[in-house]
Amino acid sequence: MAIKTVYTCSKCDSQFPKWQGRCPECGQWGGLSKQTVTRKSKPVAQGMPSGKVVSLEEVGADQIVRIKSGIYEFDRVLGEGIVPGSLVLIGGDPGIGKSTLVLQVVEALGQSYPEQILYVSGEESAEQVKMRLERIGRQATKLKFLSETSAETIVATLAEYKPKLAVIDSIQTMFTEDVKSEAGSVNQIKACTSKFLEIAKPNNISLIIIGHVTKGGTLAGPKTLEHLVDTVIYLEGDKYHAFRILRAVKNRFGATAEVGIFDMQQKGMVEVKNPSELFLAERQKSTPGSVVAPVVEGTRAFLVEIQALVSRTHFGYAKKVALGVNYKRIELLVNVLKNRAKLSLANQDINVNVAGGIKVNEPAADLAICLAIYSALHNKPVDPKMVAIGEVGLAGELRTVGDMEKRVKEAVKLGFNQIMIPRSAKVKKPAKADIIAVAGLNEAFKFLE
Repeated sequence: MAIKTVYTCSKCDSQFPKWQGRCPECGQWGGLSKQTVTRKSKPVAQGMPSGKVVSLEEVGADQIVRIKSGIYEFDRVLGEGIVPGSLVLIGGDPGIGKSTLVLQVVEALGQSYPEQILYVSGEESAEQVKMRLERIGRQATKLKFLSETSAETIVATLAEYKPKLAVIDSIQTMFTEDVKSEAGSVNQIKACTSKFLEIAKPNNISLIIIGHVTKGGTLAGPKTLEHLVDTVIYLEGDKYHAFRILRAVKNRFGATAEVGIFDMQQKGMVEVKNPSELFLAERQKSTPGSVVAPVVEGTRAFLVEIQALVSRTHFGYAKKVALGVNYKRIELLVNVLKNRAKLSLANQDINVNVAGGIKVNEPAADLAICLAIYSALHNKPVDPKMVAIGEVGLAGELRTVGDMEKRVKEAVKLGFNQIMIPRSAKVKKPAKADIIAVAGLNEAFKFLE
């Protein structure tokens, strides 16, 4: 018998070995109280039955038929559909469109699997959900609905009806009697998800769990659940732009970092099957500071417009503004431009933007950013039919990046006939475009003169 002293939070029931003034999990001040826990130690494996061991050689993984919603962008992120009995967690900021997207998915699945889709909501009534479906032009004739926040009641309903797919909207509103804390706390979220997991796996019920991400993280967002579920996808986007990106960050049954792109319209989420054309649709050609860069998200390559604006500062120090790209990356590139390319940027305000509200994090856009800054500084437009690919090193050299063939192919498909790449890159020359191989920034800038 072992006696152990722990400190338990009165708000979220989290336990810690030492006393602290503030609970690290929920942020409650002065809520930790001392408790003594007595645990009985049992001999290892005494009286326990042995488990059933199977040979993986005899297991037919190809017999699993994925559930396809018919929304291609959603299915591709999951790996061509939902695996039966899997748990999928969808996270994102409040109001980003998670519930709208899931409603479209379950409505589409309801047509293929009538009476086998269950939508559980702890936030809205049946009338409110039906009203939202009608607003986006969808019908709810084949969809079952349950308005409930008790995990025990939901588990009993799942055990009785055994639907093919169930949606939990959202996990922050659910609670279980086994945990004595408020709904939305860390322990409540973990306990409820564990209960859903226990009923879903044996009965082969696929679950889509919606989780909110708050700015302060006080409601213990999806990060606490990532180790419990099979797939974690995030719906990202700027609320001031219509584009939404569905990104997989964990997937036991498919590729990670896969993305799906949607356009948020009045009728709901509309798939964007050719993002390059959409991101470049409003581009003004022959404008200084505008360069196109092919970027890769997951297995997909598409073109984005990098914009730069350079103007003399009116304050004591120059400012740098970065939208859609990492600010520290812009600082690094500006320092390289000043020290290696000898550009006079010390007294210049520099603004860099990725048009369309999309975020570009990969270094393959470095060359395009540098060309855009150079073009804006000297007021010289870049050829509108040229794209730039390459990572910029601290010595001003250009380095090759992955998926070069895929990027070049996408650029040629959209009608670009000049492709600037690092000299070290091994790319087969396309039939309808010229390859401009340069070793460093200075050589690239000479081409623009």
